[in-house]
Amino acid sequence: MSKRKRHNPEQIVRKLQEADRLLNAGKSVEHVCQALEVSEATYHRWRNQYGGMKCEEAKRLKELEIENARLKKLLAEAELDKSMLKDIAEGNF
Repeated sequence: MSKRKRHNPEQIVRKLQEADRLLNAGKSVEHVCQALEVSEATYHRWRNQYGGMKCEEAKRLKELEIENARLKKLLAEAELDKSMLKDIAEGNF
């Protein structure tokens, strides 16, 4: 069994552009997925997430998602610290 390959946003946008060219040439979605070497589920997920984007936009989206995850982690840690300090102030330790 082969190892799963991860695509970066720029590669996904390029593959979707290639898929559009193949679909406009009259190829079926099944044939397009074989040419792109992805499953139909992956193709449709990519189309929903990245459809109509340019490479730069997809790259920026990925950067924002990473930053958002980092900020959520920081907020969770701050809330935990706040809760611990509140417990200590009340004498519940």
